Formats: sequence, structure tokens, C-alpha cells
Amino acid sequence: MSDTIQFQAPAPRATAVLDEAHLGDIHGALGTIRLGDTAARNGLSAKLKTLLAIIGPGLIVMVGDNDAGAFATYGQAGQDYGTRLLWTLLLLVPVLYVNQEMVLRLGAVTGVGHARLILERFGTFWGAFSVIDLFLLNALTLVTEFIGITLASGYLGLPKVASVVLAAVIIVASAFTGSFRRFERVAITLCAASLLLVPIYVMVHPAASRMARDFVVPSLPGGSGQLATVMLLVIGIVGTTVAPWQLFFQQSYVIDKRITPWFMRYEKADLWLGIVVVVVGAAAMMGFTAAAFAGTHGFAHFTDAAGIAAGLQAKAGTVAGVLFAIALLDASIIGAFAVSLSTAYAIGDVLGLKHSLHRGVSGAKGFYAVYAGLVAAAAAIVLLPGSPLGLLTEGVQTLAGVLLPSASVFLLLLCNDRAVLGPWVNGPRTNAFTAAVIGVLVTLSVILTAAVLFPNISATAILQIMAACGVAGVIVAGYAFTRRRSGTVEDPIDRTGRDTWRMPPLETLTKPVMSTSYKIGMGALRTYLVIATVLVIIKIVQVALGR
Repeated sequence: MSDTIQFQAPAPRATAVLDEAHLGDIHGALGTIRLGDTAARNGLSAKLKTLLAIIGPGLIVMVGDNDAGAFATYGQAGQDYGTRLLWTLLLLVPVLYVNQEMVLRLGAVTGVGHARLILERFGTFWGAFSVIDLFLLNALTLVTEFIGITLASGYLGLPKVASVVLAAVIIVASAFTGSFRRFERVAITLCAASLLLVPIYVMVHPAASRMARDFVVPSLPGGSGQLATVMLLVIGIVGTTVAPWQLFFQQSYVIDKRITPWFMRYEKADLWLGIVVVVVGAAAMMGFTAAAFAGTHGFAHFTDAAGIAAGLQAKAGTVAGVLFAIALLDASIIGAFAVSLSTAYAIGDVLGLKHSLHRGVSGAKGFYAVYAGLVAAAAAIVLLPGSPLGLLTEGVQTLAGVLLPSASVFLLLLCNDRAVLGPWVNGPRTNAFTAAVIGVLVTLSVILTAAVLFPNISATAILQIMAACGVAGVIVAGYAFTRRRSGTVEDPIDRTGRDTWRMPPLETLTKPVMSTSYKIGMGALRTYLVIATVLVIIKIVQVALGR
């Protein structure tokens, strides 16, 4: 009889991961991390290899948001107002980081997508609303990506139909390989190509000193007479930089990449990399567009992204225009990747379908059908004669701006749910900052809704809306502070052991207790969203019929 003592490894702790394909080795585009490899990374080389393997979710979600709509929005800001709106990008950096950091935390810790968490923790209405909202908004956003493809291919002299069909085939084929690594390599290659905006900036060479000043000194160009127009453009910049689909995409992509809490700091570094790339790209666009149109007849007369390419050609030569068109084509394809995936992930999560890029088509038919169906439908709409493409682009930006506050509200609530995040829940500073951001987003959403319903809204009316929302925000903050001081103090958050903590299966979680104030707040949010969305859609239909 052997005297060797054998120890039985403890059974792995049950988690809420819904698809077994989301468990296993991390097969990133730039490296591999084996399942269970939690050894300390002590040397610079080891840390760099780990970071390279993790890079992907943060980079793709950020660069994917510098898509066709972003090219139009940043280009319009530069062509119509020079670089005087650059400061908006700097202010958005902490918003981008805090929002996406909360999302990646939810993904790594829970193993469950954003839409499914909303469904399970807030009920059927909000779960269905979030998925239907995401599906419709993403479908429209995909159309704008293909509009970008047609503008870029048209400038390059390529046939429209062939370009759209080829782009759709590339977008679908890249995801249909059954290999997460192959898809991510394609996506990161496209992210690298987005840096084509930098040489365009060098070729046009806008005044660096002026840009530096406009980055840090906020101003609203045009005077009081143009305040309404400028405010709507600022809202467009916010809406195109902080889009609802980003939340759903990154949470599910982190899960699909099999990233766990152990690698949280590396994923945060990946997120910062993406933020730097997106801000550099956006600033470059504003800068070289401002320089290209300054002192020309095109200044303050934005048309579309193809017009920007023509302006760059006139300013810096054919190469600059061609590079911009290629960058637009690249951005449109990246955006289409991310938007389609966010929808397919969300629907797979909520309906219980297998939903992973690690699976082949035969192993996740529903997931791939949603992805391919969205891409095919968007391509077909763009090719239909007489499609109101310009109106669709405006409608996407408007609906995204109206619906963004609700996405941020649920994100904040989920990140304070101790049953969901345990030791990873938000701290007081994150909550205070996020609450302030939500207040600003609600204000911008109300202004945008009012501007759609009343196109000739005055600057005075916008200031009155801002003042009213500010007063309401102070009242709500005061009420929350009073409740916190007079109510029962929660136990302090125990952060020990959080590197290995994962959310238990959803069916084992206790349901959150809904206070009266919570129900009133959620009821008010539901009423506003339904009314605002219906009114905006009616207005868009009226404009379409009028045209």
C-alpha cells in the first residue's frame, strides 16, 4: 500500500457563466494565457506578454466608436467651428473611462451579458426594453456604417454595389471562422489602420498651439445667435463618443474572451489604450478639417464625409484625400463589427442561445444568424433607391442621445448591486461621479428631444431647460444625501479575495429590494423614455414623409 498522501483539488466555485465556451484559455490576437494561470507577473517581459494577450476589448470598443457617424460629427465640428470644440473631447475622457471600467468589471466578475443582468435584476419590462432598444438602434447605426462605406468607395471611384456587397461579405466572414483569435486579429488590424488619421494631420499641419489652447479652454463658438446649433453639435459629440451599444459590446466581449477578475488591471490598461487612440483620432479629425476649410467657401458649410475628403485634397493633395477615404472605410467596417456583435451577444444572452466567437456556425446558429441578418439588412437598405440615408443618420444620433441616460442608470445600479459584484461594487467616489454624469446626460437628452420637436428652439429655451434640470438635480442629490444620513448605514465593503470572486449562478441570487423612491424614479424614467422615443420617431416619420 502506498504511503503517498493524495489531496483532492477543491471543486471549482459555481459561477453564472451562461455558455461553456466562455470558460477556458484566453486566446487573444497577440498572445495566449492558459486557464488557471494566475502566477505573479514579476518581470517587465512577463507583464508585457500578459498585456498583449489581454489587449482587445477596450481597444476595439473605443476605436469602433470612431465610426462613420463619428467621422461626420467630428468633421462637422472642425469644418463649421474650427477647433473650438476640442475641449469636449478632454471632458469626455473621464466619462469614457468610468463608464467602460464599470462595464468591464461587470463582464469579468459576472460572466453574464448586460442585457441579461438587466432582465434578471430589474424585471421583464426593462430587460425587453433594453434588448428591443438596442436591436433597433444598432440596426439603424449599421445603416450609417454602410453609408460611410458608400461615401468612401464613391470618393475612391469604386462601384457602389460591389463595394457594399464586398464590405458585407468581409464583415460577416471575419466572424464566421469559428475562431475568436482570428476575429480579434482582423479587428485589431483594422484598429491599427485607424491611425491613418495621424499622417493626414501631419500633411495638413494645423496650428498645434491653437489646438492645445482649445483643448483646455472651453468655449461655445458663434455667439448667442448660434447657441442652439452649437449645443446640438456638442450633444452629437457626446452621443457619438459615449454610445449605448458600447456597454453591451464590451461586457459580452470581455466574457467571450474569458477574461477574469485576476487580469482586471491589464484590461484597464487596454481600455486606456483605446481611449488614447479614440481621442487622438477625434482630435486629429477636428484639427485637419479645421485647417483644410479655414478661409475657404466650404467653411461653416458641412455636407458629409466625402466633402471632407475633397477639402483635404484641395488643401494637401490627392494622397491626403485618399487616406481619409480609406480611414473612413476602415472605421465603418470596425463599427459594423462591433455594433453587429453587441446585438448578437445581447439576444443570445437573453434568449439563452449559445453565443460565442469560439463556436463555429453549426454550434451557435442563432447567434450567427442575428449577426449576419443585421449586416445583410443594413447593406440592402443602403442599396435601395430613394432610401432617406441622411435622415437615418440624423435619427440614429437623436435616438442614441435620448436613450443614453437609461443605459447609464442601469449601469450604475448594477455596479452597486452587492449580490452581482460582491467585493467589486462601486465606491462612493465612483458613484458620485457617475451620478453627476447621468445628470448631465439627462439634461442633454431633454434638450435634444426638445430640439427635435421644436427645430427653431431658441438659446433662451435651452438655457431654461438646463437651469430646470440643474435645480431638479440638486433636489434629487439633496434627497439622496438626506436619506443616506438618516437611513441605516450599510456594512463596509469587504474587498478581500476579490481577484478570485465570481458572481454565483443567477438563480441563487436574492432579488433586490425596491424602495418607494426607487419605484418612483424608475417609473419616471420609464415614462420619459417611452414618451421621448415615440415623439422622436413620429417627428422623424413626419420629416421623411415631408421630403
